[in-house]
This record gives sequence, C-alpha cells and structure tokens, in this order.
Amino acid sequence: MKKNILIAGLLSSALMLGGCGGSDGGNYIPPPVIEPSLITLFLVDQNGFSVSGVPYKCDSMAFSEYTLNNGEFSFYAGENCYFDFLGFKGNYNNDPYVDDIIYIVSDINTGAGDVAFDCQSFGSGITYPDGSFDYNYDDACVFYL
Repeated sequence: MKKNILIAGLLSSALMLGGCGGSDGGNYIPPPVIEPSLITLFLVDQNGFSVSGVPYKCDSMAFSEYTLNNGEFSFYAGENCYFDFLGFKGNYNNDPYVDDIIYIVSDINTGAGDVAFDCQSFGSGITYPDGSFDYNYDDACVFYL
C-alpha cells in the first residue's frame, strides 16, 4: 500500500513539474524578421551623363525593367542582374576613337568597384575601382551584385 501511494505521489509530482519547464508566462517575443534591403545604383557614361533605357532584370524581378532617366536601377544585395547593352559600342575594342565607357556608381558618384561580372562576348571580369567595366559591342552582361 505504501508502495502504491509512493508511486502515485511521484507520478503526480512529475506531471505537475512537467508543465512548469520553460514557460515565460506567455510573453514570448519572436526574433525580428530582417527584410532584405533594396539597393539603388546608377549607370553613367564617360562624360558623367546618366545612361537611361538600358533593359535589365535581377533575380527577384518577374519582368525586365529599364534604367530610369537618371540611370537608376535597384536590386537586393546578393542578386545577379542581367543588363542588355544592345546599341552600345563597348569599350574593349581596337579602335581608340570608339569607346562607350559605362560606370556603375552610387548616388554620391562613387564607383562600384570589385563587382564580378560575365559578358556574353567579352567574358568574365571585375569592375574597376571607378565602377567601369570591359564589354564588347552589343554585349549583354550579368553583374553579381
């Protein structure tokens, strides 16, 4: 009989204590959700003028867009963005009089250097510290932003 009372006492104690572990009184605060930041850069030419109307598409975009009148384009950090430079002469050719240099810059005109890219006809490279890059006539390039 003492054995049954002892077992019953232990079971009821275990059940009561089992409900107490880890409770914070209903004040659970979930960790913050960090939303990816939208980044905006600009395309400009060798004269400092904006390069508008260039079709581009980044990983998160359902459809292609065009750089705005001020050369603006936006993307999320870590995305790959494809640009179609159809109609541009390129800056990697043997004719020193035909250069169409394009720079990727911030809103304070600081070059986006060290950005890896692959162009269909030029090949792979890294943007220069001033944000310029090598590409060929009518090239299309993916930038790993």
